[in-house]
Amino acid sequence: MRILLIGEYSNVHWTLAQGLKSLGHEVCVISNGDFWKNYPRDIDVARTPGKLGGIRLMLKLWSILPKMRGYDVVQLINPMFFELKAERLFWFYNYLRKHNKRVFLGAFGMDYYWVNTCSTTMPLRYSDFNIGKELRTNDDALKEQRDWLGTSKERLNKKIAEDCDGIISGLYEYDVCYRPRFPEKTRFIPFPIQVSHTAPLTDVHQPLRIFIGISKQRSVYKGTDIMLKAAEDLQAQYPDKMILQKAEGIPFDDYQQMMNNSDVLLDQLYSYTPAMNALLAMSKGIIAVGGGEPENYEIIHETALQPIVNVQPTYDSVYHELEQLVLHPERIADLKQQSIDYIRKHHDYIKVARQYEQFYRQTL
Repeated sequence: MRILLIGEYSNVHWTLAQGLKSLGHEVCVISNGDFWKNYPRDIDVARTPGKLGGIRLMLKLWSILPKMRGYDVVQLINPMFFELKAERLFWFYNYLRKHNKRVFLGAFGMDYYWVNTCSTTMPLRYSDFNIGKELRTNDDALKEQRDWLGTSKERLNKKIAEDCDGIISGLYEYDVCYRPRFPEKTRFIPFPIQVSHTAPLTDVHQPLRIFIGISKQRSVYKGTDIMLKAAEDLQAQYPDKMILQKAEGIPFDDYQQMMNNSDVLLDQLYSYTPAMNALLAMSKGIIAVGGGEPENYEIIHETALQPIVNVQPTYDSVYHELEQLVLHPERIADLKQQSIDYIRKHHDYIKVARQYEQFYRQTL
């Protein structure tokens, strides 16, 4: 098949492309590299700042229109698949629909169905937008609600979801937002990870090395503030048993190097499941602390391997779970190995690519 992947989230599309290529498909990735993360792509459509940047991007997109036609499959990372206003993306979606055989939508992150579901029916016990039946009112949550509810972004998302041939959800959280509305066309497929052929390091450092990445702009939204406070207090309590490594405002390569030298990664507090950052860490034998709710294991039918240290969205829960790791280092080696085995079993990029291939073929 000829496959076009448009847009990028945390290297999902580029990693998927490598898996699909290994299965013999012709694949092209068009993206902005996921902004500052600058992931690889075949055709760059990154936008420079300001109104002039928007004009330049429009001209670039017009110039590559012939390269966006004649595919068996086009997959969009999100309804906002180019860095343009939603009003302008209706035309590009219609063009892609007209000039290609099939179009698929990724349910991989922030969009109308995620925001609306978590702000109204609230099927999740907690999320970016709710704790129980209470709405969160931090600035980021309110901003996303303003962006996606009752706007052109909502209209665009609804049009694509209703019109496209298939919807792929990458996490349990996103699946429960789409499947009730589109049961026939929604398929859950785990995120792909390019597993290293070399043996990951499962050595346990003494003291234990705990790593957290900090983005000041989204610290409260993602729960980093709570996780950081718990880790700092734990370090004060057990200064000889753990080292807290903090990455803040550093290039991605440096971030990766710091993470690689860690035993434990503190991930997103309000998630049910590990996303790309945590999955990549797990593939390297690093224990993920964050979202590992029962639903995460149920959706992939896993009953034996449960290596994610699940925490509730509270300071006490994070502190307790971290303390158990610090005080019981004998658990670490087994959790590291389980993490590696879990990724190889469920997220290996070639295994995942085969699931995409099967879903694509069902609609062709």
